[in-house]
Amino acid sequence: MSKSTTAQQRRDADFVGIMEGLEQAVAHAEGKPEGAAVRVHAPVAVDVAAIRKAQKLSQEGFAMAYGLSIATIRDWEQHRREPDTGSRLFLKVIQREPDAVRRALAEA
Repeated sequence: MSKSTTAQQRRDADFVGIMEGLEQAVAHAEGKPEGAAVRVHAPVAVDVAAIRKAQKLSQEGFAMAYGLSIATIRDWEQHRREPDTGSRLFLKVIQREPDAVRRALAEA
């Protein structure tokens, strides 16, 4: 097999992979979960105070509503600690769908 054939096969395989990724992205955007799993990326940082204030909650109210420690909320807001990956994802869901999170936690 020549070098040009191998290079062409790699390009063809790369193209197929890119197209599959694009098709999965479109399916995901359209709400069709039938495709392969889509990788979720956690935000690098979240503004905990802004998320809380948008819901018009005190630190204590926010902590109680979402099963978090008030000390943790204070530490995050005062940047003594940063939320870990799971917490950043949870906070992002709270930011986008607070009612859904509250319903899910009420059923727990």
